[in-house]
Amino acid sequence: MTERRESIHGSWSGRLAFVLAATGSAVGLGNIWKFPYIAGENGGGAFVLVYLACIAVIGIPIMMAEVMLGRRGRQSPINTMRSLAKEAGASPAWRWLGWAGVLAGFLILSYYSVIAGWALAYVFRAAAGTFTGATA
Repeated sequence: MTERRESIHGSWSGRLAFVLAATGSAVGLGNIWKFPYIAGENGGGAFVLVYLACIAVIGIPIMMAEVMLGRRGRQSPINTMRSLAKEAGASPAWRWLGWAGVLAGFLILSYYSVIAGWALAYVFRAAAGTFTGATA
């Protein structure tokens, strides 16, 4: 008889929800607001071509590896790396890679929290009519 492991974590409602969440996470807010400026300053079409090549060669394989590790482990990043290292007979120090992922997420969240605070302050200032410096 095969044993089915029940997960205490939630799951995606569908494939489309996962694809949209992964795309939003991979693209990130920084690419949306900085990309037009960087493309214009660094050669336009040639920059976009190199940028897309780097995404295809570096970004997509890393994202696929992260998704595969998550699907295989079905635990937190730290416990996943620990259990996969144990299965493979590798050093338990691989759990530090899980900690690095958690730390990276924390640092990104703190960065975006500051930007969200700025945006919220601008919204309130614009609504109150005290937004100085706007000439439009």
